[in-house]
Amino acid sequence: MGCKLAEVMDAVEEIVPGEFAEEWDNCGMQLGDPDWQVEKIWVALDPIPEVITAACQADVDLVITHHPLIFKPLSIIDVSRLEGFIIQQALDHQVAIYAAHTNLDRVQDGVNDVLASRIGLRDTRALSIEGEAGKPGFGRIGSLVQPTSLASLVNNLKQALDIKHVKVAGNLDTQVRTVAVCSGSGSSMVSAFFDAGADVFISGDLKYHDARNFEFARKALVDIGHFASEHLIVQTFAEQLNRHFHDKGLILDVESYQYEKDPFVIL
Repeated sequence: MGCKLAEVMDAVEEIVPGEFAEEWDNCGMQLGDPDWQVEKIWVALDPIPEVITAACQADVDLVITHHPLIFKPLSIIDVSRLEGFIIQQALDHQVAIYAAHTNLDRVQDGVNDVLASRIGLRDTRALSIEGEAGKPGFGRIGSLVQPTSLASLVNNLKQALDIKHVKVAGNLDTQVRTVAVCSGSGSSMVSAFFDAGADVFISGDLKYHDARNFEFARKALVDIGHFASEHLIVQTFAEQLNRHFHDKGLILDVESYQYEKDPFVIL
């Protein structure tokens, strides 16, 4: 039962190829030994202490996260700091950590497609195609089934994503039809949004001056937060992995970790 970590990683990359990641990104194995045996896998958004500690207590062998544990090269491993603490915990309990980041953002049925589907967009396509030919693009743009007011779209969005608050720039009475989305931090995609001619841009970590530009252009911007725009992939990705492993005859137990919370609280 189970298999080596190397075999699991190869199977994961059949869904989210490493070559789809951006050059500046750090996807793939973050910590572990390719020869470690893997039976129990968790999928989570962040490799934070709460997740890794819980994984250690639950005898999990591998945690697959969206955000990398090691993003920039480490010059020191100080166990009193976040990364050092996690590394120590994981190594003490032989828990491997693997990240699928920008490759999971851009791949078909990845974070952006799930976000677009949750919002109810149809006829979607990439918002921006960058890099080498053949790679999927970032973000998505599509149409609502019928035009609706920005206020109604925002209310539906809050229900669909189970969030209480969003930040909105634009006239709430405006009728909108074409919607663009970008999971995570979307400021770098603002130019692509304007080139695409959509009515509304939905993303996270958007900036004050982005909002002013949208106001001037009589477009709408909805900031749903970084966490809400990406956490929705956790359950979906776990299900995708379960199906894929089953089809390959790999006996692995994959579960989504559902107890993560947005680090920001609006008071």
